[in-house]
Amino acid sequence: MPGENLSRDEARERAALLSVDGYEVSLDLRSAVGEDEGAGPRTFRSVTTLRFRCNEPGASSFADLIAPSVTAVSLNGRDLDPGEVFDGSRITLEDLAADNELVVDAQCAYSRTGEGLHRFVDPQDGEVYLYTQYEPADSRRVFANFEQPDLKAPFRFEVRAPEGWTVWSNGVGELGDGVWRFAETKPISTYITCVVAGPYHYVTDSYSRTFPDGTTLEIPLGALCRKGLAPHFDSDDVFLVTKQGLDFFHDHFDYPYPFGKYDQAFVPEYNLGAMENPGLVTFREEFIFRGKVTQASYEGRANVILHEMAHMWFGDLVTMEWWDDLWLKESFADFMGAFSLVGATRFVNGWITFANRRKAWAYRADQLPSTHPVTADIRDLQDAKLNFDGITYAKGASVLKQLVAYVGQDAFLEGARRYFKRHAYGNTRLGDLLSVLEETSGRDMSAWARSWLQTAGVNSLTPQVLLDAEGRVEELAVMQEAAESHPELRPHRVAVGLYRVTDGGTLERYARTETDVDGARTVVAELAGAEAPDLVLVNDDDLTYCKIRFDATSLATLREHLGSVTDPLARALCWSALWNMTRDALLPARDFVDLVLRFAGRESEIGVLQMLHAWAESAVTHYTAPGRREAAGRLLSEGARRELYAAGPGSEHQLAWARFFARVADADADFELLRNLLTGAVAVEGLDLDQELRWVFLEPLAAHGVVDEKVLAEELARDDTASGKRHQVRCLAARPSEAVKAQAWAQLVESDALSNAMVEATISGFEQGSQRELLAPYAEKYFAAIERVWADRSIQIGMHVVQGLFPSLQQSQETLDATDAWLESHREAAPALRRLVLEARDDLARALRGQACDAAAG
Repeated sequence: MPGENLSRDEARERAALLSVDGYEVSLDLRSAVGEDEGAGPRTFRSVTTLRFRCNEPGASSFADLIAPSVTAVSLNGRDLDPGEVFDGSRITLEDLAADNELVVDAQCAYSRTGEGLHRFVDPQDGEVYLYTQYEPADSRRVFANFEQPDLKAPFRFEVRAPEGWTVWSNGVGELGDGVWRFAETKPISTYITCVVAGPYHYVTDSYSRTFPDGTTLEIPLGALCRKGLAPHFDSDDVFLVTKQGLDFFHDHFDYPYPFGKYDQAFVPEYNLGAMENPGLVTFREEFIFRGKVTQASYEGRANVILHEMAHMWFGDLVTMEWWDDLWLKESFADFMGAFSLVGATRFVNGWITFANRRKAWAYRADQLPSTHPVTADIRDLQDAKLNFDGITYAKGASVLKQLVAYVGQDAFLEGARRYFKRHAYGNTRLGDLLSVLEETSGRDMSAWARSWLQTAGVNSLTPQVLLDAEGRVEELAVMQEAAESHPELRPHRVAVGLYRVTDGGTLERYARTETDVDGARTVVAELAGAEAPDLVLVNDDDLTYCKIRFDATSLATLREHLGSVTDPLARALCWSALWNMTRDALLPARDFVDLVLRFAGRESEIGVLQMLHAWAESAVTHYTAPGRREAAGRLLSEGARRELYAAGPGSEHQLAWARFFARVADADADFELLRNLLTGAVAVEGLDLDQELRWVFLEPLAAHGVVDEKVLAEELARDDTASGKRHQVRCLAARPSEAVKAQAWAQLVESDALSNAMVEATISGFEQGSQRELLAPYAEKYFAAIERVWADRSIQIGMHVVQGLFPSLQQSQETLDATDAWLESHREAAPALRRLVLEARDDLARALRGQACDAAAG
């Protein structure tokens, strides 16, 4: 990644000097099809005309472009020598006039890493599909520009494409004389421009809304995917959620959708969940389900659709000035995704998923050594790339949920409405948002912002209960703690719930109060005199962002009655708290696994159940004492098998248990059952073995050497699709063979031939919990390779390799020492690379602490 970085200081200097009037971008994508010519990368022609002003005539600046070659550059009609002004990532611009026109004719490279203009060949039918993905700074791989969010401008795109293709961009397009020409956009940032091209399957619909003044807004809707996925494409549900979201946001934002049409493209080999390009949102095509999935998958897709839609206002209409304030769009979109999911769709329990899944991501990120305030210090683009994390998204959204409790929903939404109108098509910082919230709430937001946005770390809240002689609550206090590394104690608006076991055996709330927790100890006077509780839940209803702890009585109650908590959100909060205690080495992993085995079968919320499966598997893999790991795994697989047969035939719970059983299968009897299910020799009533489930069953069989390459080839013949190929690659890399691992390692580390999707699949197969000894030699190889990989590969692939190949299964002090030795001897390595290694080290150290806790339990 040499020469491709951009610092905040450089961006600020350029923004102070320049303003952009508009772009005209012409792309010739006819080279996407046919035989590749030459030994270098496959390229396409990109011609950019960029009009901009300079407030200091005679000054110098630069434009951004990453391309194999530049044919011509002209500035204000003066031809420049590309060999002199272009260095591979920047074009030097000297002696600027007050008004300038830059024209750049370049040969840009198609991408195989999902960064820039990605080219994908469908193995099913040989068709070629293209799409762009830019955030934070990859539009410069497609056209010359000023690659920073605060230099907004209108864009006009025109595209020449192979005959028979359709092309989409941010604006409405028309085909004439073999050229697709697109309407000029509103002023937007470079990173949210977009082009999608190919023989995609395209479905249309429309949305209409009449406003109180009698005007009507018409929005053409479209949804597209590869032709091979068309039989599985439930576009009706995509459009249903889209219309529900548009209704919800128009009801609450009082600002009509500003970008004309609304297309949604589901594209192959996508690195992200989705991207909020105005008028042309892109999604990973895995949101089109080839087999049966649970409602949690449909809820997850709906949440992403709504998250991206919220960005049309938070992020696209009003954009952060620099990546320091990335949270201004991502935290809001994450919060609004859940808020609208519950308020507008059939997924009325969306806040349970938020509490259980999204906040788990935040809690992990906020305890890493790389944790940062929600408003981060982003020095450059590599920092920016790594800050699309659990802090910026899920913690930020959790903080906004706390803010709504603090200022009230009406004041919060009115602040958003003023924010849009005041800063439409502009760029903002933290202070711009705080000022409108102060106006609408009447509160001083500075102290709140200092505590919640400008400091890092997560607090723990623990109840302290004193009973009087009659067994009633004499005093109930909430104790607040913080880590030594981040000692900030914050103001929390919380609900405290008291629960007791009823005569019918259920665990139900009988008292609740809201209070403001501030400082190390807060007495909750309103609950004095209440009957003695069996369980105190200090963040009932999940109003704040904190780690919940329990007093001894509450923990004892949960050990016996967790499955009897009747409220699903309260139950999810208890599960989340117990998992945090396991990760913090306060609860032995064996105890958490035991709770899952005893109570997960009674869990009604499918999303919570699937999260419990993931946590239980992680508890055995990472936090169980090595001497107990095999026995714990056996208990887990036996429990999963038992619940598979106990679940309702054809139910989504049955499907979840089937998938989990395959993941934790570890004995000959398990493998025999999986093989017999695949061949049809046995059946579980109601369990439909569609193609996706067949691959799930095959992976553990491959990883344990039960099936060979021939069987996997036969399965690919059944499913000769892009998805099938990814599954096969993962299964091939999972096989327990030294030669297999060596080949996978070479493909990942010594070669750049694999696409981003195949890199992910190979890493996923390579790392198997049952193959610790087989993988042990790669720990030393990892530390010898990562600096070279980071320097030579794109940042996306570098992240995949550095994170995915860290020797996390070599759980020993020796591995920790080797990690520390690398960090000590590579103090000058790229900060983003060091951050990834530090995070992996922290996970390893946490695993060792958890294992010690589990071993000490006897």
